[in-house]
Amino acid sequence: MTKADIIEAVYEQIGFSKKEAAEVVELVFETMKDTLADGEKIKISGFGNFVVRPKRARTGRNPQTGEQITISARRVLTFKPSQVLKDSLNEG
Repeated sequence: MTKADIIEAVYEQIGFSKKEAAEVVELVFETMKDTLADGEKIKISGFGNFVVRPKRARTGRNPQTGEQITISARRVLTFKPSQVLKDSLNEG
């Protein structure tokens, strides 16, 4: 599913114009990006949690040459689905 598919679903199910549906979807994604960039969690009941975690610098290896390299510290985004989402995916 793409962002365009999400906009189309909002358009069809809520009855906004396509432009309004696109603005709503964009606003939701921008809000989520800004919240995560600030280091805050996003908890969506019945769906799951998005969390940004720090990752330490570590030593890695170039798979082509075998040379050791340093992988820099960074922040990574993790998603943990809720039990409700897990259950709905495994119904049937």
